[in-house]
Amino acid sequence: MTEFVPASRVSRIKSSPSVSAAARVRELKAEGRRILDLTVGEPDFDTPAHVKDAAAAAISRGETKYTSVNGTPELQRAILQTLELKTGLHYTPAEITIGGGAKQVIFTAFMATLDQGDEVVIPAPYWVSYPDMVLANDGSPVIVPCGEDVGFKLTPEALAGAITDRTKWLILNTPSNPTGAVYSREELAALAAVLEDHPQVLVLTDEIYDEIHFGAGKLSSLVAVAPGLKDRVLLVNGVSKAYAMTGWRLGYGAGPAALVGAINKLQSQISSCPSSVSQAAAAAALTGDQSFVRDSLETYRERRDVAVAALNAIDGLSCATPEGAFYAYVNCSGVIGKSTREGRLISTDEDFTLYLLDEVGVAVIQGSAYGLGPYFRISYATGLPVIEESIAAIDKAVQALS
Repeated sequence: MTEFVPASRVSRIKSSPSVSAAARVRELKAEGRRILDLTVGEPDFDTPAHVKDAAAAAISRGETKYTSVNGTPELQRAILQTLELKTGLHYTPAEITIGGGAKQVIFTAFMATLDQGDEVVIPAPYWVSYPDMVLANDGSPVIVPCGEDVGFKLTPEALAGAITDRTKWLILNTPSNPTGAVYSREELAALAAVLEDHPQVLVLTDEIYDEIHFGAGKLSSLVAVAPGLKDRVLLVNGVSKAYAMTGWRLGYGAGPAALVGAINKLQSQISSCPSSVSQAAAAAALTGDQSFVRDSLETYRERRDVAVAALNAIDGLSCATPEGAFYAYVNCSGVIGKSTREGRLISTDEDFTLYLLDEVGVAVIQGSAYGLGPYFRISYATGLPVIEESIAAIDKAVQALS
């Protein structure tokens, strides 16, 4: 049999580190090991009852057929109302695209726009999929390190230095996965001033965590801060994180009609349309009772405060307080260079995360997977008892190093 050789785009990319970490946890659990899992970027709450009821009602009504490529009229109205409420700007149905999760929307946006050699500016730390999505679509990721000294956020100076005549996109993720960093209105305005000088650059603003924001008032969006950039911004969001609907796979994007039209053209050939049942559920989520969002935010806030305080009490670790999302990005430079009781040297953040898994059964993800080490990411989208037990175990493991 002839050996299978995948397309070059497959060899250019790697498997998602977060997916791989979750798979490793499942394997260890299947072997009978007790693992405290802080890797999963998924709310531990159930989908709200009224959302599930809306999906069941849609099934009962027979709404199980193909829909328009950019969604049912009901979901379109819900998204357009949500966008106007959040940004103060008016969008039309021709300016929205709906996909099987925000991830698909981002991927098809790159597929619709990138040619060989086109560059995409990606601030690091970054969500693990951004660079590989760019590579899979023939683009070139331009990684811009954004350290803890600048709050893990892109500065205007760094942005200006990264843009070339080949730059096609800038990605902004706020609140951030993995750091929980949030761009202020003033910070977005400063970035917008740089972008004004580079009209060829499109901006993808990934705002999937926008409802999980611990600051006062609503999150600032680039397109609201700088409405003059509206015809260059693709705002991406969805229902996965805010409404605990990760498995429903429903995300959306809003941007200029020409770009959205190209995305929808590809979408029509990839999956025809998103799930009709998920669309009914998403419409109910966006337009219905929002108490679930408010209540879960306060739960995340409590978990964040407990986790950050406990982590900062561990000698050798430190953690800035996240402003949004449900992640903490922990600086572990204080343990690099130490050795385990067996004499193994901790040389990298990946060494440390593997040590935590082996030594005390705590699963976290190394910061190098997000483009900036030595850090590790924890998710506090899990119960307080697990968080407290996990961090106590991390403390024990750190104390065992010499």
